[in-house]
Amino acid sequence: MAPKGTPVVVKIDNPSYSVVEIDDPDAAFKPMEKTRGKNPKQVTWVLLLKAHRAVGRVAWIATIFWDLLGTIKRRLIFRQDVVMATEKLGKGKLLFAAIKAFLLTSLAILSFEVVAYFNGWHCFQNPSLHIPSDDDIQGLLHLIYVTWLPFRADYIAPLIQALSKFCVALFLVQSADRFLLSLGCFWIKYKKIKPRIEGDPFESGDVEGCSYEYPMVLVQIPMCNEREVYEQSISAVCQLDWPKDRLLIQVLDDSNDESIRYLIKAEVATWSQRGINIIYRHRLERTGYKAGNLKSAMSCEYVKAYEFVAIFDADFQPSPKFLKQTVPHFKDNPELGLVQARWAFVNKDENLLTRLQNINLCFHFEVEQQVNGVFLNFFGFNGTAGVWRIKALEESGGWLERTTVEDMDIAIRAHLNGWKFIFLNDVKVLCEVPESYEAYRKQQHRWHSGPMQLFRLCLPAILTSKIAIWKKANLILLFFLLRKLILPFYSFTLFCIILPLTLFVPEAELPVWVICYVPVFMSFLNILPSTKSFPFIVPYLLFENTMSVTKFNAMVSGLFQLGSSNEWVVTKKAGRSSESDLVAATERESKITNQQHIPRGASQSEFTEYNELKEQKEAAPIRIKKVNKIYRKELTLAFLLLAASVRSLLSAQGVHFYFLLFQGVTFLLVGLDLIGEQMS
Repeated sequence: MAPKGTPVVVKIDNPSYSVVEIDDPDAAFKPMEKTRGKNPKQVTWVLLLKAHRAVGRVAWIATIFWDLLGTIKRRLIFRQDVVMATEKLGKGKLLFAAIKAFLLTSLAILSFEVVAYFNGWHCFQNPSLHIPSDDDIQGLLHLIYVTWLPFRADYIAPLIQALSKFCVALFLVQSADRFLLSLGCFWIKYKKIKPRIEGDPFESGDVEGCSYEYPMVLVQIPMCNEREVYEQSISAVCQLDWPKDRLLIQVLDDSNDESIRYLIKAEVATWSQRGINIIYRHRLERTGYKAGNLKSAMSCEYVKAYEFVAIFDADFQPSPKFLKQTVPHFKDNPELGLVQARWAFVNKDENLLTRLQNINLCFHFEVEQQVNGVFLNFFGFNGTAGVWRIKALEESGGWLERTTVEDMDIAIRAHLNGWKFIFLNDVKVLCEVPESYEAYRKQQHRWHSGPMQLFRLCLPAILTSKIAIWKKANLILLFFLLRKLILPFYSFTLFCIILPLTLFVPEAELPVWVICYVPVFMSFLNILPSTKSFPFIVPYLLFENTMSVTKFNAMVSGLFQLGSSNEWVVTKKAGRSSESDLVAATERESKITNQQHIPRGASQSEFTEYNELKEQKEAAPIRIKKVNKIYRKELTLAFLLLAASVRSLLSAQGVHFYFLLFQGVTFLLVGLDLIGEQMS
């Protein structure tokens, strides 16, 4: 069909515009090419815009890469922001460790892929590429296993067997020592041997009952940032039944938190207004930890007027009769330098960890301390709940800051100077054990690294001292080597290394009596002082074996003077109190509320300070109980030890079925207890 209409030609003189020719009306609706209708200037602007975008992207990538390099330089080379980042991560450390492991694995795989690509391994048609078949892989594994068997039998098994025999010998020696201590405890119970006080040593013939017969006693309460327990400790000490003019209480506060210092000052001021002879001391230079604190307090001029000093840590709550139960033993006994009381725990049934600690500490006090006190007149000072003759402290050199176990240090030096010790198993002082594993682990690290550090320092003095040879042998062989060095060494090596290796090296299998009979028998002896803990015998075995890792590490740290041997971390307290203490505290608080007053003659500055202390005390944050963590490393090791024990027992006679059943059920209960505690 011919086009209709008259052709029209449109011409525009401006060269900036395009010229479009329309031959007919339908020509305007025909499809046009994309490049048509664009002039050179438009094309130039489009190209410039695209080039600008490309340059911007390149600059953005370069900036990110440069920032990444700068971050790597600061973190890896100059170690900037690493500590802050670590503190902020907290519980996310495990996640970031997994991310780093995944990143390294990915980089390794990527590198392998690049190498494989350039070598042509990605082409399966490559004739030089050999892909092993299933038979080849099975044959290779069989060859490796056949080669491993004689190597294991000829080289690895003899070494493990020799080490296991050495550890078994140490295990038997330590078990014999525990058995003899238990026999000594049974003998003491059978003969009813214990230190006694004849009559009333402070009885006075004066009708008015003057207190001149009572010796001068100094009571010291060292503490450092003890927000949870300072109040109940000061309150218990201030209620000691002793003439007020013969008693002075020193609150030795090393806190670096100003708010806690205000709270402790307020508590001291409250008891001072009630007529108690109490002093608050704070050091400006906090050196030497607890030893430095006690040394600074003993250097005061007024201490010369006192004959005895009683020491209580911040979480200890002595009964009002404590001094009347301990100080009388010094009368007519000039060679006596120390009277040590037993600890009792208000939170021993709080969780599984506190129950297991109670087993160890009950054996320590009931058996070790009591037997050594009765038969040797010597034992390690526990650092608190004890009364010292000040003359014994001064003649032994006083408190030294050379180790983190200053209590054991002063006890050994006093023993070398001829002073005798008495342990009172019937006198108990309330305290608490750590409720979290982290606090317990740090405490155990200090308790096991300090003795080895002290052994290196005290060995020359022990060898050159004038005490009897058998006392020197007792100090070196039993007190230090056997109970402080050999015990963590063989426990870690035998039960945490050799026993798991028997899963992979059956030629070095341990006898059943080493795995089962002797440990269970010794555990029964350890649990005897706390008979209510019998259901926890298997968790106790596993827990002690897993804790041997921490104890062994601490022992090596102290023996070789590593950096962690001088660490002192204050054990975190929960501020527990017994039911009777809570009732007494309630009555005491009601009396204080009714009788609170400002002493007459107080100045305006004293009034203002008192109000500030009161506000600080009322504004103290409420303590929130923290749930214990389940430490995967220790729990994994416990399961590994259990698996190794089960395998060793299964390879023996079938009579161990009932023991395995009991062991499995008990371990299941332990797991349920841990899970329930974590979810509470």
